[in-house]
Amino acid sequence: MDRRQLLQMGALLGALPLASPSNAATKVAEPLTALSLTEAARRLRAREVTSVALTRAYLDRIAIYNPKLNALITVMTESALAQASALDREAQKGAFRGPLHGVPIILKDNIDTAGTRTTAASEVFDERVPTEDAFVAAKLKAAGAVILAKANMHEFAMGHTSATSYFGPVRNPWALDRTPAGSSGGCGAAVISDLCAAAVGTDTGGSVRMPAAYCSMVGLKPTYGLVSIRGIVPLVYSIDHCGPMTHTVEDAALLLNSMVGYDADDVASLARPPEDYVRSLRETRVADLRLGIPRAPYFDRLDPEIAGAMEAAIGVLRSLTRSTRDVQLPPVPLSASALSAETELYHRPYLAHDARGYSLSIRRGLEGEQKALDDVADAPCADKVGDYIQASWDLTLARRRIDAAFTDFDLVALPTMRLPPPTINEALAREETPQPREPEIDNNCRFFDVFGIPAISVPCGFTRGGLPIGLMIAGPRFSEGRVLALAHAYEQATTWSQRRPALSADMTVPPIIRRG
Repeated sequence: MDRRQLLQMGALLGALPLASPSNAATKVAEPLTALSLTEAARRLRAREVTSVALTRAYLDRIAIYNPKLNALITVMTESALAQASALDREAQKGAFRGPLHGVPIILKDNIDTAGTRTTAASEVFDERVPTEDAFVAAKLKAAGAVILAKANMHEFAMGHTSATSYFGPVRNPWALDRTPAGSSGGCGAAVISDLCAAAVGTDTGGSVRMPAAYCSMVGLKPTYGLVSIRGIVPLVYSIDHCGPMTHTVEDAALLLNSMVGYDADDVASLARPPEDYVRSLRETRVADLRLGIPRAPYFDRLDPEIAGAMEAAIGVLRSLTRSTRDVQLPPVPLSASALSAETELYHRPYLAHDARGYSLSIRRGLEGEQKALDDVADAPCADKVGDYIQASWDLTLARRRIDAAFTDFDLVALPTMRLPPPTINEALAREETPQPREPEIDNNCRFFDVFGIPAISVPCGFTRGGLPIGLMIAGPRFSEGRVLALAHAYEQATTWSQRRPALSADMTVPPIIRRG
């Protein structure tokens, strides 16, 4: 059997329902915590359930499963219940703040919350308590969301496994020895485990969509500047995004509605006419969309099982859209590393004050950047400054030109990740042992951060071992409505998003092996 036949067989298998393995059960029978964000919001507005009852249900579930998953750093029990109680009193009077009124959500722990510590999963910020909410946190509170907890993550968002954290690695609920990806790994693990109705993460190189793919849920990275990043601990400000992480595509649209908004104090923020993304999702005619499949380089070196699942997914998309054909996107002019001076400049004072507070792998990377920038008279440093200026120009031009690539097609579809999730111990071994940095061949997400265009990951299958596979759909700037519409149509045409990992209170947690 040749490679083409293997792929065709994989595509056929990927389109069939999987027999339920021990770690891929159907929805957990939880009357409240299993609700989607949209359904929870509906029931709260209809006063069929109270925010306090819903919040308590999540807190009870967190108490059982978070010790196994390590998805959350700070659980805001008292403030969440107080907020829920206040929102219930408002609801009794018919005063609803917004569509999320009373719905418990979590935030990645690099998003500032006034009066609650925000650590970015680092010892350096272990006692850091912001005095103001991040702009997006304030927006969500104004819409009525209950902030339930702060999620674990890869330290300072400087990695894509969530294995390196001062608070210990995040575990993938589908296989506790595997990573959930990163850096928003805690958000992904919490959402798919029904520890919250939804989560908000950040994405600089794929950190919303990678956990979505590895945890079998939905992660949306909006257009750069659509959601303010003020009050979020930065990684690379020129590329940082903030986006929703949810059970369903409609949930992502609903959450996005309460996250967008112009922020005059954020240099990245863009003023846009208001758009109802839930309405756009419902009213966009998916059958009129022309879909492109960018084979190279996004399908290169695919795991065979992921390749099979992707061909099956493309078959479904072909039946939903007007046309589907192979296309080519323009080359990406740079990577986030070309703008790493932004990262180093933010961390310089913290390195000077408490270098040992950083984990070994993070400190090595930052100190290497600092050494390159220490002396402006030094030729390598001059080269570095020149590289940064050129990268900034290239980034601006790439974002101006990317829309032109979508002339003959409206959206593109491709694998979110090219390889299945590694084990936590494999990830730690790579991160903690000094070695040349390997090319990230597993990640298709980072290209779209550079372009700054909207991209969503939705579940599209599982490996034979029960590990999730993600499908990414992307479009030109400000095409969130179309991206959401096609993703929703695919979600409705398949059953992948209905699956939940089989969790139990007596799950055995595999040991962590550290070598660094």
